[in-house]
Amino acid sequence: MTDVDAPSGALPLRQLALLAIPAVAIGIVSALILWALEWVSGQLEHYLWSTLPASLNVDSNNGWWIFALLTLSGVAVGLVVWLVPGHGARDSATTELIAPPLKLAVIPSLILVTVLGLAGGVSLGPENPIIAINTAVLVALLARLMPKVPTQLILLLAAAGTIGALFGTPVAAALVFTGVVAALKTGGALWDRLFLPIAAAGAGSVTTRLLGGSSLTVDVPKMGDLQPIYVVDGLAVAVAATLFGLAMVLVFPYIHRFFHGLRHPIVYITLGGVVLGALGALGGQITLFKGLAQMATLVDDRANYDPGQLVVVTLVKVAALIVAAAAGFRGGRIFPAVFIGVAVGLVAVAFFPQVPISLALACGVLGMVLAIARDGWLALFVAVAVVGDITLLSLLCVIILPVWLMVSRAPAMIIHQKETPVDGEPAAAP
Repeated sequence: MTDVDAPSGALPLRQLALLAIPAVAIGIVSALILWALEWVSGQLEHYLWSTLPASLNVDSNNGWWIFALLTLSGVAVGLVVWLVPGHGARDSATTELIAPPLKLAVIPSLILVTVLGLAGGVSLGPENPIIAINTAVLVALLARLMPKVPTQLILLLAAAGTIGALFGTPVAAALVFTGVVAALKTGGALWDRLFLPIAAAGAGSVTTRLLGGSSLTVDVPKMGDLQPIYVVDGLAVAVAATLFGLAMVLVFPYIHRFFHGLRHPIVYITLGGVVLGALGALGGQITLFKGLAQMATLVDDRANYDPGQLVVVTLVKVAALIVAAAAGFRGGRIFPAVFIGVAVGLVAVAFFPQVPISLALACGVLGMVLAIARDGWLALFVAVAVVGDITLLSLLCVIILPVWLMVSRAPAMIIHQKETPVDGEPAAAP
């Protein structure tokens, strides 16, 4: 989950309390930057997918329109990666969610490719880029304003604040950072170490809520009383989703190698846009974008999809995520993975209607996020958050155990490069 080590050593209580002030400020700033990025992306998305087609008297659900926009998105992102200083920063396929801070010089290009991808309908979320943007900005800013605060601490607080803002709750960041804290070999209470990240994450999540940020939760009936058969049903869905996710992980390096073997970003990113356009034309708008709004729409309109159509939507989104991540677009893989997990759950319910829908969706998300993100805490949190049913938690804690054994030794969905420039600027394109 992280390329960096957490700062070691327990802080004195007075210092911990004093640092809570910049931690809260970091969380608020992180949320504001995320909100601004998504607002700009949303405005451009509305123009491209609503205003422009309406002015041309074109249905934005038309396959040719989807194909054209995603192809042009590939061209636009490819041009930025090729020509704009900073070259779109690091390829998201090669970085963990939390990575060393970038230099400010590359951030404008990263913002540009992120906005173009989000607005253009590329099947990636904002998580990797926005964490990179926030950590770079806040590390540079606080290095001037508060030079005595360790850079490593600022990096982790910015990441925590951004994760809190992304998921709308500090719990997600707390769970993610328990993994970081667990790696420490020095003494100190766990909550002393989590105190500042939770302060930043809490401020970020509250700010996001006040700004009307999106929610993970979909509207489905609660599971009700636990039945013994639900253990079998849930495990079957979770295992199926996990196997699906592991298959994606296994083919990902080959797809990445194919696209990047074309050498020039304008070539391989444009080709990625063409492929995404064809997939979008096949699956429709429901398979585009990062997937949160589309996930809620798919659940609400599930009666309008037969099992075969749900399978097509799932497969198209799987292919779109792999291509988008492999072809050089900048973005995160968690939110699209959540959509896929929900789609897998809907497929399970379509074929086996006796399975409670909240259980199927939660287990689909659990298995898919676990395979893609390789973080058990995050998978549990997101699975419960999506269906909004806390009564599932005890069952999911049992189901995750065999599923974790499936993924714990499998490769991660990330491309490990021998050399990645510290400042985030890739080698000049040929």
